[in-house]
Amino acid sequence: MQSIPLLKFHQPESVFAWQRGKTISAQRFLTDVIALAERLPARSYVLNLCNDRYRFMVGFSAAMLRSQISLLPPSHTSDLVNRLAQQYADLYCLSDAAHDHGSLQTMSYPDLSDVNLLHAPMPEIPAAQVAALVFTSGSTGNPMPHEKTWGALSQDVIAEASRLGILNRGDLTLLGTVPPQHMYGFESTALIAMQGGVILHAAKPFFPADIGASLNEIRGPRALITTPVHLRALLTSNTDLPALELIVCATAPLSRELALQAIVRFGAPLQEIYGFTEAGQIASRETAVSDEWRTFDGLSLHQKDGTTYVSGGHIVDELPLGDITELLSDTTFLLHGRTADLINIAGKRTSLASLNHHLTTIDGVHDGVFFMPDEQQGNTARLAAFVVAPELDAREILKALRLRVDPVFLPRPIHKVATLPRNSTGKLPRTSLDKLLQQCKRG
Repeated sequence: MQSIPLLKFHQPESVFAWQRGKTISAQRFLTDVIALAERLPARSYVLNLCNDRYRFMVGFSAAMLRSQISLLPPSHTSDLVNRLAQQYADLYCLSDAAHDHGSLQTMSYPDLSDVNLLHAPMPEIPAAQVAALVFTSGSTGNPMPHEKTWGALSQDVIAEASRLGILNRGDLTLLGTVPPQHMYGFESTALIAMQGGVILHAAKPFFPADIGASLNEIRGPRALITTPVHLRALLTSNTDLPALELIVCATAPLSRELALQAIVRFGAPLQEIYGFTEAGQIASRETAVSDEWRTFDGLSLHQKDGTTYVSGGHIVDELPLGDITELLSDTTFLLHGRTADLINIAGKRTSLASLNHHLTTIDGVHDGVFFMPDEQQGNTARLAAFVVAPELDAREILKALRLRVDPVFLPRPIHKVATLPRNSTGKLPRTSLDKLLQQCKRG
């Protein structure tokens, strides 16, 4: 059976990670992995909730050495954790913070600083071994699990590193603003360090000042792995930001205007990643210069009965894209919004993504989103919008929208809010918007 080393490209003495202003060698990482693996309970599944990205990767790697599968659910609410505990009876939790996980057995990440450096051979993991279960982030119902083998994960991030031009860049540190438990963060900030030969940064900064501080502590070339929400917050802040070598963005559509602003501010090229949970990442584009997406090497697209499928590379068989796509070739395409976001009013169709784009390009709108509530008791649902715009009133926002969208898609009403309930990756789960709508109605 084919096997793949735990780390590729890293030599024992090379820098594998930055943690709290200090470097960690590949040998230290391997030592910590082996030491933690010996301490893990004899279970089949682990819920890795370590906030520190380095500790998360030590935990993930140690679990693989014990043939344990890491669960990566879309959220860590008490309700979902309890459901996972019922579904996976052999599940335990690994955490580096004090949290109540109900009846789920929790192991605290141990202090491994006193463990002497080991001179052990690099572990080889079977390519067919299931390393993780990732879950679709469905806003309603039970999230569905999808197996990720070690071989597929390795092939996935090597293709990404090659596309980004950073494969075996042992001097480049990647700082991520997204958690490693999220598929994008898992691939583009953590796995890519293990298999792509770049340096992992342990921090998970959220606010602009924290992002700036983490970037400034890095000695050497830096890359920022982020989301449109974090990028917009950085560009509107007065945070001291150092020059970057690369910006990578994903999780939500990125406008060309925002991409151009980021390139000017950071003096670095920007690549946007497209993917979905079932497949992982599959394509990229240079948003500032083109709307065209190009699949990673080894992947190809085809259409069948109006649905676009991707196959090849790290993907087993073929998987459908949940977006409306226009194929330009079997490796290039345009996106026209998510299938689930399509709305039809008075015989006219558009996508929520398109409406959101028009809303957020209005001067004075800091953030905003359209929302189509579910129909209740036969009453026709009406489009609403939540808008963060301290300097504008609802009439001004509506006037600006009239110049941009068809009248049938104008929101009724517009709710002005202080902030939107975005999660750690910048997304807005439908359940959160439902709650926000009820709060606005009561208010």
